[in-house]
Amino acid sequence: MKLSNFFLFSIFFITGFLWSVQVEGSHHHHHHHHEHSHNKKSYKKDQKKRQIYGFKPTKLFVFGDSYADTGNNGKSVANSWKQPYGVTFPGKPSGRFSDGRVLTDYLAKFLGVKSPIPYRWMKYATNRLRYGVNFAYGGTGVFNTLAPEPNMTTQIDFFQKLMADSVYTKADVQSSLFLLSLAGNDYGAYLSNGGTAQDLPAFITRVVNQLVINMRRVNGLGAKKVAVTTLEPLGCLPQSTVFNSFQQCNATENIAVDFHNSLLQQAVAKLNNETMGSSFMILDLFSSFTTVLDRKGVPGSTSFETPLKPCCMGISNRYSCGGMNEKGEKMYTVCNDPKSAFFWDRVHPTEAGWHAVYTALKSNLTQKIF
Repeated sequence: MKLSNFFLFSIFFITGFLWSVQVEGSHHHHHHHHEHSHNKKSYKKDQKKRQIYGFKPTKLFVFGDSYADTGNNGKSVANSWKQPYGVTFPGKPSGRFSDGRVLTDYLAKFLGVKSPIPYRWMKYATNRLRYGVNFAYGGTGVFNTLAPEPNMTTQIDFFQKLMADSVYTKADVQSSLFLLSLAGNDYGAYLSNGGTAQDLPAFITRVVNQLVINMRRVNGLGAKKVAVTTLEPLGCLPQSTVFNSFQQCNATENIAVDFHNSLLQQAVAKLNNETMGSSFMILDLFSSFTTVLDRKGVPGSTSFETPLKPCCMGISNRYSCGGMNEKGEKMYTVCNDPKSAFFWDRVHPTEAGWHAVYTALKSNLTQKIF
C-alpha cells in the first residue's frame, strides 16, 4: 500500500484517537509523593549494579505530556484532578492521568529516588528539589497543541531558568537522567487544524526532528543521559479499539507509529555516533506496550483478560472518564478492579498497566542507564 494511501485510510482513526489525547490532556493535577517499598536485598543489588556501571543518576528531570505528568495541569481544566483519577494511588486525584502511578514514578523508583516534584508545585516543597523536577504537562507536544499548556521547548526553558538561577549546577545536571516523553499530541493537533493525510509523513519528520533538537539541547546543558520514549501503539488505545468493541488494534494506524519510531531510532543512533558515547537512549514504549497486550499481562504476576478495554469510560461519546452532567451526576463507569485492566481511560494505562510496561522495560533500563 502506498504510504499516502495508508495515511488517507488511517486519518479517521488517528483523528479520533488523537483528539482524545488532547482533550484528556487538558486534565488536571495535584501532587503527591511516595516512597515505594523496596525489597532490601534487591535494592542493595541495584545499588551495586549502579556503581559497577559507573553512572548513578541522583536526579530525574522530566519533559513531555500526560504519560509522564504527575500534576502540572491546572486543577480547573484537567480530568486528572477529578474523581476517579488517583483512586488507587494516592487515594484521591493527584494530577496523574491514571488511577495511580505513571511512567515517571516507576522510572524514579528504578533510580532509587523519590518521584520528582511537578514544576507547578516546586515552591511548596523545596526539599524535594534534590530528586529533580517534572516539567511534563498533559496534552502537550514538541509543538503547540490543542492544550493551552507549555510545549516541550518552553518546558526546557523553565529548566534552563532554574539553572540560570543556580537552583541546579552543571554537576547536578551531569549526574541526572533526563526523560523526554512524547505520546502523540502533536499529531492530534495537526489533524484537528486541517493537516492533510498527504502531508502527514512530512509532519512526522518535523516532529521527530524537533524531538532531536530538544535532546541535543538538554545534552548541551550538560545532560549525560537522555532518554526518549518511542510512540506507543496508537492503534491499540481504547480510543481506536472502541470501533471494534475493544477486540483488536488498528494495524493501519500503527503503521504511522512505526514510521515515527523508525525515524526516531535512526536519529538516536546518529546522535550517539556524534557524541562518542551512549548519552541518548530509547525507552521503547511501543514494544513494551505490545508485549504486555499480546501476553495479556506479565506471566506469573499480572493478568489483563480484556487488555484493550479501559477500566473507566464515559457512558456515551459525549462523556469521558471523570465526566459529570449539569446536575453533577457521574456520567462514567469504573471497573471493579483497576488492577485487572491495562488501560485506565481512552488513552492512558492504569497503574497496573504502567507497572507491567515498566517490568517489560526494566532489563533494558539497567543496560542503558547504568
